[in-house]
Amino acid sequence: MPEGDTVWRTARALHGALAGGALIRSDLRVPRLATTDLTGREVLEVVPRGKHLLARVGGGLTLHSHLGMDGSWRVHATGERPRGGPQHQIRAVLATADRTAVGYRLPVLDLVRTTDESTLVGHLGPDLLGPDWDADEAVSRLLSDPGRTVGEALLDQRNLAGVGNVYKSELCFLLRITPWLPMASVPAPERLVALAKKLLEANKSRLSRITTGDARPDRALWVYGRADRPCRRCGTPVLTAGQGPEGRERTTYWCPHCQTGPPPPAG
Repeated sequence: MPEGDTVWRTARALHGALAGGALIRSDLRVPRLATTDLTGREVLEVVPRGKHLLARVGGGLTLHSHLGMDGSWRVHATGERPRGGPQHQIRAVLATADRTAVGYRLPVLDLVRTTDESTLVGHLGPDLLGPDWDADEAVSRLLSDPGRTVGEALLDQRNLAGVGNVYKSELCFLLRITPWLPMASVPAPERLVALAKKLLEANKSRLSRITTGDARPDRALWVYGRADRPCRRCGTPVLTAGQGPEGRERTTYWCPHCQTGPPPPAG
């Protein structure tokens, strides 16, 4: 599931493949950009911003994409057959003479003036993996709504950018609190922010996300994806519940023995 570490790694791969090269092919397969042609423009850089990707090209334009739940960018040698999924899932193709980047299942694709990037990402909080990281500001934003649950506050990218559902569940487990604990009751919220930063930094260059310190298959995460299986710490079955606004709930994993705090609301 794409989170800040995945996006950071994707940006690095795209930058390494495309930056400094002129586009010989530009195919943007969303209706509003179907007639847009970036051919001939130099790719200046590709940078991450939380869960967002910003590909800046000559002429002062930025191609913005978001991976959503299952989007991805794949890079291959120009002329090779794309291999990231069926053709109908391709939303963008950017090619230089040497390398081609193909975006699959991208739920968001926009083209804006580079000077207008703030209209797309200006609302985001400090980026856990970005040059603007500010731990104190992140803590302040998380505590700005003290009654909000820690799980929802962590997923709100306006507080800090980069945490998704996997890290939300893992962070709460590591701190031994349930995701339904109000932010005002979180002990040492600065520790929560520091741990989020530590986990994303540790995983940004890995293909497999690890929070347990154990890289062996099926042992990398504490609770995420382990519904009804024994907690790695105490053996109690891991539980799940939806959390978030109605209609946009995300599945949350937690151990009812190791984590203290409110359970999910009834129903």
